[in-house]
Amino acid sequence: MSKKDDLSNKIILTEEGLKQVQLEREQLLIEIENNKVELQEARAQGDLSENAEYDAARDNQARLDAKLKEIEAILSNYQIIESTRNDIVSLGNTVTILDHDTNEESTYKIVGSVEADPLNGKLSNVTPLAMAIMDHKVNDVVLVEKVEEPYKVTIVKIN
Repeated sequence: MSKKDDLSNKIILTEEGLKQVQLEREQLLIEIENNKVELQEARAQGDLSENAEYDAARDNQARLDAKLKEIEAILSNYQIIESTRNDIVSLGNTVTILDHDTNEESTYKIVGSVEADPLNGKLSNVTPLAMAIMDHKVNDVVLVEKVEEPYKVTIVKIN
């Protein structure tokens, strides 16, 4: 089984991404405890059938529980990725590209979809751009397909 096959069933995270998910879990557990207090206070007000505070607390409880399940699923099935190469684009690399249409450079870190945040320079490995540049080298010209209007980029730098 190749490393690529190993990753297909895992949630891909960088070390930084794992720390962020763990922090989010800790904060969520605090919110859940606060929500329990809100529910108790709302119950103490009496008739639950017409209690808007109780309904809001229950809705919040459902949202928090769903988010906790999502985080627990991530933490039970993740794989840390570390780029060990700077000669080809791979998961974990930070890549600077030049867009041929705009003549502008952009820099992205290639991460798993859980960590993706394009506005902050974190590009999911399953986006058309990331898939196109994977396994390419500096100075390679790459056609980004699977988008409405295909475009070309040049890989300027890999870290």
